[in-house]
Amino acid sequence: MDIAYIMVFVFVAGYVAIAMEHSIRINKTASALLIGMICWAIYAIWPAEHLKIDTDRTVFELATDPELKERNPGLSTFMAHEEEEYREEVFKNPELYMDALKIPAEQTPHYVQEYVEHGLGHHIFDIAGILLFLLGAMTIVELMDAHSAFEVITSKIQAVNKVKLLWVVALVTFFLSAALDNLTTAIVMISVIRKLVSDKETRWIFGGFVVIAANSGGAWSPIGDVTTTMLWNNGQLPDSMPLISNVFLPAFASLTVPLIIASLFMRGNVERPAKADHNKPGHEISSVTQFERNLIFALGVGALMFVPVFKTITHLPPFTGMMMSLGLIWLISELMHSRKSEEKKKGLSVISVLQKIDTSSVLFFLGILMAVAALQEVGHLNSAAYFLDQTLGGNMYAINISIGILSAIVDNVPLVAAAQGMYPVSTGDFAANGAFWQFLAYCAGTGGSILIIGSAAGVAVMGLEKISFGWYIKRMTGYAFAGYAAGAAVFYFTSHV
Repeated sequence: MDIAYIMVFVFVAGYVAIAMEHSIRINKTASALLIGMICWAIYAIWPAEHLKIDTDRTVFELATDPELKERNPGLSTFMAHEEEEYREEVFKNPELYMDALKIPAEQTPHYVQEYVEHGLGHHIFDIAGILLFLLGAMTIVELMDAHSAFEVITSKIQAVNKVKLLWVVALVTFFLSAALDNLTTAIVMISVIRKLVSDKETRWIFGGFVVIAANSGGAWSPIGDVTTTMLWNNGQLPDSMPLISNVFLPAFASLTVPLIIASLFMRGNVERPAKADHNKPGHEISSVTQFERNLIFALGVGALMFVPVFKTITHLPPFTGMMMSLGLIWLISELMHSRKSEEKKKGLSVISVLQKIDTSSVLFFLGILMAVAALQEVGHLNSAAYFLDQTLGGNMYAINISIGILSAIVDNVPLVAAAQGMYPVSTGDFAANGAFWQFLAYCAGTGGSILIIGSAAGVAVMGLEKISFGWYIKRMTGYAFAGYAAGAAVFYFTSHV
């Protein structure tokens, strides 16, 4: 086996282990962490083989190699930067380097290793941002839950019929996701359905539809999904209205079609959990007044909705806004309960809430994202994108549909980044706000619903509700795929009218 494909083998084996979590009795987080770290170890041990370069060549030769520049522009740019820094150092201290104006060839392996570490640092920053965002959102939601703040919503939802309740939950998720983002919305809505549905199997189905609705809702909003935000910020979809007007109907279809199909088979009423059962240990509800409950609800929702506003104003990563929101609601909650006895404050502080955060889900995220980052770093995802382009003959619909399906297996962010690199903004369908970019936003946003680990929302729901990979494939993948196909068809026909 070519050493470059050992990483792919490890990745696939890890995915199988995650899918068979209950059969092999190994927690999915352990499998995710292993494949993430093993993939990076394989890359670090044999970097030249993965990058397909000859370390006997000098850094200057690598930096000026036109073939490498086309195949791996990141590596070529890095080598050019290192060569430039070396020359500047030579001119400052010529006595140290004598007449060596170029980095000697024997030092090339060192700089290749530096490139590996540079790539790891870049991905760790992005991944840490996602994990901190997730941690902040989970903490805010848990604090709201500790104050029974979601009763403000659940008390207004009177439906007990499964079909009616499913439609209500899915539509609320769909529109909320466009205003917040799919990850935050999924976390909030899981807390809501826990108050509405006691049966685990039914709650898992509702959780599956939360994933579909959150991803569909995020696809038509520039702040609803990280991929739409990428296309918005990088100039492919600079104007919000064309995205909203052209992608809303396909996204809505990708949710309503699965809902209609599920409505044909779903029967009966839901049984709501009793308060004594669904309130978590340590939540002293009797010590929370109606005013405090409403205040925490308003603060929590406002804090979550503030995050995209903060990002738009400051252009800082989303986790900074989330942590700012957490700090604010933490401060206010501390002041609110400052005069209560320790017994009455028990379970209502952020400190106590942090002890209830599902750390396993956060680590699962870390492992999966690290594994995908390793595949991206060595060029496997770019190769897959170029293969699709060549195989499908440049057909924009076929390419985007394939990217959406592929995003159910690996993260949609590097796939969209690859598409941005392959297709410059030009004219026609590829112009700014063109049909290609709009359809890419739809496909990359909704395709991840096909598998539960295909989107941030899915991974969050998987961790919070302990939904197994295999169960989701059996019960939800069909619904998600039907919706994905229906939305794609709606986009195709509306764009040709």
